[in-house]
Amino acid sequence: MSSVDDRLKPFRFGILFSLLTVMFGFGLGAFFGIAESGIKTHLQGTAEERLVVAYQNDATKIDPVIQKSWSYIKRSHLHAGAIGTAALASTLLLAHLGVGLFHRFSAAVFGVGGLLYSLYWLLAGLRTPYFGSTTLAKESVEWLAVPGAGLVLLGLVGTIVCVLRTLYFPRKSA
Repeated sequence: MSSVDDRLKPFRFGILFSLLTVMFGFGLGAFFGIAESGIKTHLQGTAEERLVVAYQNDATKIDPVIQKSWSYIKRSHLHAGAIGTAALASTLLLAHLGVGLFHRFSAAVFGVGGLLYSLYWLLAGLRTPYFGSTTLAKESVEWLAVPGAGLVLLGLVGTIVCVLRTLYFPRKSA
């Protein structure tokens, strides 16, 4: 019988990135508690500096953009907590099911993807006041969103495949 360490060590990459994603989300939450007004002041200041270029000198356009920006930053916090936790649970399930390469790959990409996707929402939120547009802000960091979301989905589908293969269609031993 193998020890817990022996079962988990091959999944250390997935575990680490899952926990880093959760920590990122919790860290953002703590930062919100400490400096929410400072964050919002920074967003407002960025928008005001770009009033002529990004807002066509129309100050009434700033407030909705700041609200959406703050919404994206909160979305980063929520996605990190949820995806990081799901990735960690998935990784522990995969470690219990087996130590195959596909198991380890699925765990790792789930954790990495969660961190990338959460970081995407944070950066989109921080860039929105600068651009004066959620579309431009999101497009500027799309290079993080697409692989992040793709890796999360790949990790989830990989986990489902491993569950199906192990629990529903086990290989017959000779």
